Amino acid sequence: MKTDFLIIGAGIIGLSIAKTLQEKYPGKSISIIEKEKDVAMHASGRNSGVLHAGFYYTADSLKARFTREGNARLKAFCREHGLQINACEKVVIAQNEEEIETLHELEKRGRANGVDVRIIDEKELEAIDPNVKTCRFALYSPTTATVDPKAVVRKLKEVVIENGANLYLDTAYLYRIGLNRIKTNRSSFEAETIINCAGLYADKIAKQFGYAENYTIIPFKGVYLKYNGDDQPIVTNIYPVPNLKNPFLGVHYTVTVDGKVKIGPTAIPAFWRENYSGFKHFDFDDLTEILWYEAKLFVTNRFNFRSLAFEEFRKYSKSHLAALARNMVKTIDEKKFDSWSVPGIRAQLLDTDTLELVQDFVVQGDESSVHVLNAVSPAFTCSFSFAEWVVEQFVDRKGGSEKVRG
Repeated sequence: MKTDFLIIGAGIIGLSIAKTLQEKYPGKSISIIEKEKDVAMHASGRNSGVLHAGFYYTADSLKARFTREGNARLKAFCREHGLQINACEKVVIAQNEEEIETLHELEKRGRANGVDVRIIDEKELEAIDPNVKTCRFALYSPTTATVDPKAVVRKLKEVVIENGANLYLDTAYLYRIGLNRIKTNRSSFEAETIINCAGLYADKIAKQFGYAENYTIIPFKGVYLKYNGDDQPIVTNIYPVPNLKNPFLGVHYTVTVDGKVKIGPTAIPAFWRENYSGFKHFDFDDLTEILWYEAKLFVTNRFNFRSLAFEEFRKYSKSHLAALARNMVKTIDEKKFDSWSVPGIRAQLLDTDTLELVQDFVVQGDESSVHVLNAVSPAFTCSFSFAEWVVEQFVDRKGGSEKVRG
């Protein structure tokens, strides 16, 4: 089957790139293949639903470049299509005096990125949410919101199909059979440009095209603990001061689009790419490769991986996870945190040369194939703006100077 553009993976990034291509190349054919029976079956439909503001990231990063605009554009998309938005905002709180310095660093980054963010005192914090507890100051983000991620991705699917894209579900990439040809479990596809948005498998596909040579995906399992009660203990998202040396934001409170409260997520090292529960989707080759790299991280203790792994596995205990969240509020009934959310898996890129987790987005490619290798949080928020950048750099320029990023 021949097509002008072939996109592998129908998550938020793949569908956003399809939307961008339709807007820029209205006469071109676009085909999207997805190995699952529907869209949003993995990270795009299993994330927190938070639309981030963009103050965590240094000004020279792609994340900083796309988050603020992406936040506004996804809100506009939701309003246009009647999708619910919870404008619940967000505060980052300090546990002690030392963390106040990091609050000021986050405010500095946010302002450099053009984000509406400011330091507030305890009195101002009480007016936003009287149950939040902090040490003297907090960081206030009024543009943070939550949406239903599955609803967003499914509506985006409808939009690109209505505009002429062909979506092939239950169609899994198998291997490359030529410069611009691939084999799937159903048929072969040939395209002028192949765009790899395969998430957990993006590195494996990229290697078949000569990319991702010093990268591999290390999966981390994220689970939230849901609050089941008739009361509303908080009304805003509450985050701790993060460790800026790693890409995880720590256990926090999220107010979902329908007003429910959850805490998490975990960042537990997974042993194969779809290690959601039990031995479902078990892959022995995945297991051996991932365990090899996780063992190297454990032995070398890069980015303090050893203590991170031990601490994350402790979060399988509901009481332990609830205790971590308890100190962020004045009062909470911990027993009402009694059920787990559906787990998600973060497709985190590892630099195999330095054994460091890659913090920013990474895209590699040329005029015939493009590979989105590290579309981790806040990729959902950034999706529309990030997709435009990918098309500009790797499709519009056709061999321009910025072939490889990462």
